[in-house]
Amino acid sequence: MAQPLPVTLLGYGAATLTTLSFFPQAIKTVRSGDASAISLPMYVLFTLGIILWSAYALITGDGPLIAANAITLVPALIVLERKISSLRASPGSRLWRGR
Repeated sequence: MAQPLPVTLLGYGAATLTTLSFFPQAIKTVRSGDASAISLPMYVLFTLGIILWSAYALITGDGPLIAANAITLVPALIVLERKISSLRASPGSRLWRGR
């Protein structure tokens, strides 16, 4: 069901802000090469959530959700890859630490 234009614009505005919020972390992680302060469990769960939201958005045809999740997946995957790479490079580290 199509939404009125103001509702659609509200959705795209919210999607833009939340999507842009992930790029500073990805840029900082790439530039510094330091992913030590990043929680691996959080980023795994977050990235899986983005993938599921993307599937939901595609199934429902929700434009703002499709755009936001497709774009947000990029920095999420970058940070996740850097975190996993940094753990693999550290001797004695475990990828998933239960606490």
